[in-house]
Amino acid sequence: MRSSRAANFAVTASVVFAAVMMILPNAVIIPASFNGENYITFPPRSLSTRWYATFLTDPVWRSATWNSFVVAFFTALAATVLGTLAALGLIRFPPRTRSLMVSMFLLPVIVPTIISAVALYGLLAQFGGRGGLLGVIIGHTIITLPFVVVNVIAALQQMDMRLEHAARSLGASPLRSFIHVTLPMIWPGIAAGAVFAFLVSFSEIVMSLFLTGSGSVTLPVQMWSGIRFEINPTVAAASSVFVVLSCAVVMLMGLLRRKQGKAVKP
Repeated sequence: MRSSRAANFAVTASVVFAAVMMILPNAVIIPASFNGENYITFPPRSLSTRWYATFLTDPVWRSATWNSFVVAFFTALAATVLGTLAALGLIRFPPRTRSLMVSMFLLPVIVPTIISAVALYGLLAQFGGRGGLLGVIIGHTIITLPFVVVNVIAALQQMDMRLEHAARSLGASPLRSFIHVTLPMIWPGIAAGAVFAFLVSFSEIVMSLFLTGSGSVTLPVQMWSGIRFEINPTVAAASSVFVVLSCAVVMLMGLLRRKQGKAVKP
């Protein structure tokens, strides 16, 4: 009994400690973004929103933010389509074969991103595709595809596949049965995978550092450059906006998870 209580206390303490360590940087960076000085200080000596104005009006920051949204949108679109098709194929394999195939799809997550970035950099350099947004989208699609595959397979595993078989036995084509039977059941999983892919792409920096050019700098790369060459509160303002966006996306994913659980209930 005592050992069980001690184990529960240890787990709770570990979770609280991890949560504090994750929240603490945000508790520093958000107040620092409202600093009125020309450099980052905490606690701020004066309050001002001019660094948010700089972030929203400076052409360099606006261009980087726009590039990040464009890359993340098309990455999420490509990864969602490819990942959903892959999941629909993988779910039909026997469990052991499926596990092996899913492990292969997880390689971009297992292998360090810098290795994939160097390999893709060399490949795109041979075809002149390095330095543009298309190359960045390709790289981000590779590393976000596993997240879509895992989410869609999880949704498919909770679905009663007999419904699809019944539709096929009644004469529906594979496409028609997917649109009218499978898709309504698994769309929360697809949407969750798309949102996850968008968030991962929007925050990706290692792949972007290798593949971006002067006209395709993304927001994480611009933030990295701002930290390296000029530490001013504009980076803190951009980080705060990034944190708010990430929290909104995580809340959206939680909502989609709930809808997915309701969708698969008989």
